[in-house]
Parts: sequence; C-alpha cells; structure tokens
Amino acid sequence: MSNAPDSRNGTGRIIIDAQHIGFRYRTGLSAETETTGRAATAASPAAGASPGASSDAPAALDDVTLTVRNGEFVVLCGQSGCGKTTFTRLLNGLTPAFHTGDLTGSCTVYGLRSGQAAIEEYAAVVGSVFQNPKTQYFNALVADELAFPCENAGWEPSAIRERVREVAESFGIAHLLDRSIFQLSGGQKQRIAVAAACMLRPRLLVLDEPTSNLDQQAMAALNAMLSRIKASNVTIVVAEHRLAWCADLADRYVLFESGHIMLDCPSDRFRSMPEHQREQWGLRALDLSASHAAVRQRVTAAPQPRNGITAAATTIGPQLRPDATSPVIATRGLTVGYRDARPFGRLRRPNPGHERFSRTIPDLSLYAGRIVGLMGHNGVGKTTLVRTLVGLAKPLAGNVLRHGETASSAELTRHGFLVMQDVNYQLFADSVRGELLLSTSYHTEFDAPEDIRQIADRILADLDLAELADRHPMSLSGGQKQRTAIASALMCDKELIVLDEPTSGLDLRHMRQVGALLRDLADRGKAVLVVTHDEELAAEWCDTVVLL
Repeated sequence: MSNAPDSRNGTGRIIIDAQHIGFRYRTGLSAETETTGRAATAASPAAGASPGASSDAPAALDDVTLTVRNGEFVVLCGQSGCGKTTFTRLLNGLTPAFHTGDLTGSCTVYGLRSGQAAIEEYAAVVGSVFQNPKTQYFNALVADELAFPCENAGWEPSAIRERVREVAESFGIAHLLDRSIFQLSGGQKQRIAVAAACMLRPRLLVLDEPTSNLDQQAMAALNAMLSRIKASNVTIVVAEHRLAWCADLADRYVLFESGHIMLDCPSDRFRSMPEHQREQWGLRALDLSASHAAVRQRVTAAPQPRNGITAAATTIGPQLRPDATSPVIATRGLTVGYRDARPFGRLRRPNPGHERFSRTIPDLSLYAGRIVGLMGHNGVGKTTLVRTLVGLAKPLAGNVLRHGETASSAELTRHGFLVMQDVNYQLFADSVRGELLLSTSYHTEFDAPEDIRQIADRILADLDLAELADRHPMSLSGGQKQRTAIASALMCDKELIVLDEPTSGLDLRHMRQVGALLRDLADRGKAVLVVTHDEELAAEWCDTVVLL
C-alpha cells in the first residue's frame, strides 16, 4: 500500500477552474478576521442578520480567475484578510455550503462545482488542513483521529490499521498514536491534522497555514512529505505566510490583495524579484539564512540587563521601579511536566520516574526590560515551562525564584501573565474596557471609580484600543484580542509577561506589529518571554534566545 495520495489524473490537465469568482460572506465573517489564524470561525448567521442578507463587510473575493493544473504546487500568498482562506474554502466545498454567502462566477474542482456539489463529494478527492487544527478533530486519541476518515469511507479494518501505521511513520508521529490530542503541543496538533488530511490519498491537498505552529525540524519533515506527494502528480494548494519552507516545492505563486489576484507568476520569476518588492506586498522572507544566523548569535549571547528602563506610565498601586541588575524571575534545578490524571481530575500520587511528561530545564534568568525568545522543537516542553513560570502548573522538582526568593505558584500567578496561543480562552468580559477592570478589585465598569476607568482608558490608548473600548472582545480581530489580553496584564501591573506563539499565522506587517508591542512592554520595565518558532520574529526583536 503506497504512502502517496492517489494520482488518477493525467499530468497537466486543468483540475481547478475558477472563473470570475465573487464572494461575500452571509455569516458576518469579515475578510480581516477570517484569515488572521486566531479569530473564531463563524458558522451561523451573525446576530441581527437575516439568513438571506449579506454582511456589510467588503467582498472576500472579487472577480477572481485562476486555473490550476494537475500536479502543480501553488502557493497562495498575501497579507491577512486578502482572500486566501476564502479561496481555499471554495476548493474543498466549505464555501458556500458551510460558510454561506453570495457566490458569483463558477469554480470547479475535478468536475465538482461550488454551490452545486455536496461537501461529501469533495471529501473523496480533497484533503484539507485548516488554520486552527482544533476545528477539525473528531476524536480524543491520535490513532482514532487518523483512522476516522478511512472509517467514514468504509475501509476494511485491516486496511485502516495498515494505513494508520504508514502515515504515522511517514510523518514521524508513530510515538504519538496512543496519546490524547488534548495533551499535545500546538505544533504536534498541527502535524496530526496534516497527517489526517492525507489518510484517504486525496488527489488535491489544500493546506491553510500548515506551518503556523511548526518548528524548523517539523517544517523540514512536512517539506519532505509534500515533496513525495508532489512527485505522484498530486495537486497541492497552500495558503501561507511563511514562504521559506516550501520555496523549493512551489511551481507558482499567486498573490492576493483585497479579494483580487494581483500577481500570478512562476516560482523562478517570483524568487528573482528583489526582497524589498516582496516586503512592500507584506510577504515574509523566502530565504531565512540571515534570520538563522541572528538567532544563533542570540542563543550564545550572555543575558545582560538593559539600561534606560522606563517603568509603566499607568499602574494601579505603588509605582515600583524594577531592579535592572537582578533577574525578576529565575529558575534553579527546575523540572517541569505533568502526571497522568485519574477520573474527575484527581492527579495520581507523585511517583518519581513515572510522570507522563517531564523535562529538566537549564537554569535561566529573566530581566526587566529584556525580550527573551524561548525556542525548541514541538513537544519539548516550552508551553509547560511558561505555565510553570506564571504559576499555572507546579514544578515537579526545583524552584522558581522571584527577585531571588523562592516563589509559590500563587505568588507567580499574582506577578506573571500568560497570553495563550488561543487568546479566546482568556477573554471573559462584555467589553474591552471591562476586560481590563476584571483584573482590579472592582471587576465591572459600573463599580469602578472614575480614576480607575481613566487608567484603563490610557492603557487602551497606548495599545491603539481606545476606539474599541465598548466593543465585545469576541468581535475583535485576532491581533486586537491579543492586545486586549496584554492590556489586562498592564492594568494589574504584572512584572512578567509571557506570550505563547504570538505570531502564529501572521503576515509580515502584523508580525512586526507584535514585535513592536514586545519592545514597548520591555521599555515599560516588564520582563518579556515569548515562546516562538518564528525565526524572523526572534531575529528582529528578541534580545536573547533560550533554546530548549
């Protein structure tokens, strides 16, 4: 049984034919939020919108004409909100059947016409990987998730087991087969989603930001797998911001802007363009050798405190200037991890050597006014470490020190703040201003005195959120939600701010906006720790890089 998807069509014939496509979402999903990689996917009509009414947002696609031949590797690129994701949804039948809206023009994929063919017809020929892999899981265990497409297709059990084994070995995930998906790192979850999309040997693979949470090693493995698939004359369409990992695979680049196709050119012509031209289009680098060198230099650099630290201008309580000569947070002999849980969430009694996952961390120090990048392979324990540093998990061994004194988990939580990979999990209030006030003793806008409200408004203004103060947090774009969470940390004067994969799925402009925000936090006197696989972010903005 071959590992490659089925290639039952002749090389070179047109298998995707999109002619004068126009599409406007009927669900209230804007062109901006549908491609940020962090916004929740809308699956039902927006509040107040009738089923037959279109959103007021601009058209997600406008007069798009594009043909793709069998066996091509086509990269869809462009800034967030340009229409890449919407176009991929046409290819797998999700638009307009699931993501409803007004579709004009015609789009056929292997003879299946958008708006007429049923989604289940697409499943037999198209494999899909979404921006957020959590939205496409149906099982708790990895092996069950891989088997699920084959079970739906009616395969024999023996064939399913063999296919699961083959794909697991091809993707290097055989060691994860008996693991719960909920215990995997973000990058591991992404790899599972890609593997599941290959289970039925699709003729067309559609991948939307497949590397958003992958490290360099995992991206190299994905490159090798897609190279083998491409060699079987299978068509691959990738919507991507991180362009370097697939530069050797791409046959064509299609540049979207505001729902239009600005450029459709062969890969050799695209690569020959000057770098500044691609930067003007908001595209990431095709060659990361300079970023690799800068990151290596920062890994070997000795962490020294920065001078000229400016304390936060707006805080609640006494204004305390951090001691720039000693670390805010340090670890000594720290081992992080977690043990198996019994039913009802009760942990098994400590049994050294029998942890579900454990990792001994080299001693590290985090200084006020510095940005430290935390990098390493998927599943190495980066997220577990930062959860321990902010008190959300207890160490298995060793100590976390705050200003030189051993700190309890409760103390670390009072003084540290984690902006999660999926910030939707930590937004609770009915307004952006209310989100900041939740971190005070007043909790709501109605209880807070005027001076506290003014402090909140000044912080919102500093982070370009003033005009959104009365908006519901869940109505914001991904970047706005992220800044809202950071504003909450500033409101309660946290001294350690940790961001977990803040640039996942972001284009060049938004990546640099996040970097500027990190620098602003450091200049306010905060110790900033950023978990990332993004070498461009680490090279441009991190003072030091810790490699696990």
